[in-house]
Amino acid sequence: MKILLKISGEALKWNKDFGIDDVVAKNVASMIKEIKNTWVRLAIVIGWWNIYRWWNLIQAWVEAADSHNLSMLSTVFNWVVLKNFLEQIWIETVVMDPNGVKFVETYSKENAKKYIDEGKVVIFTGWTWNPYFTTDTGWVLRALEIGADFMIKATRVDWVYDSDPEKNPSAKMFEEISYSEVLEKDLKVMDLTAIVLAKENNLKVRVVNLFKDKALLNAVKWKKEGSIIS
Repeated sequence: MKILLKISGEALKWNKDFGIDDVVAKNVASMIKEIKNTWVRLAIVIGWWNIYRWWNLIQAWVEAADSHNLSMLSTVFNWVVLKNFLEQIWIETVVMDPNGVKFVETYSKENAKKYIDEGKVVIFTGWTWNPYFTTDTGWVLRALEIGADFMIKATRVDWVYDSDPEKNPSAKMFEEISYSEVLEKDLKVMDLTAIVLAKENNLKVRVVNLFKDKALLNAVKWKKEGSIIS
């Protein structure tokens, strides 16, 4: 089974104002090792919100396209750090970037699939390297390119909700929901471009809490865990 996992960049900072909490990064690496021990073939993408808050700087007159490009660079920072944590526990890892960043490997669909089939963890940075697109769009695009069986979104919450549960304690959760309903209800679980692309290609997504014990492992084994979007 081939899975593309998306990890929230914001989750990596935990309670810090910005950056990466080394304890969280170490725990995430251990979770990934648990998944690899089930013989799943795994690729990963990550967010960037822990490194660079593009919206704040756009409001302060940084050009939007430049700000988006800086966000994509932030994903490279996150994944080179996580690659080091994974390699400390003997997980072979390849970081691939589509824009020629010299200290990681240049992305190609064929090489990515080869590495995944060889049992390596492949980390995709920079999403599409086009401004105005998001990590969600890049996540779905890469899932289609590598032929992922399904996708997992690991974040700070347990379910898909109709509003932010960290701000609204009365937020309604959904155990299972269709892409059409996500669009109709204007839920913010993924950006609209990613939702439409996943819907048109019949991709399934599982949303789980990164910090809940065994949640990621249960999702990989397709046990009852978190929300399913299909």
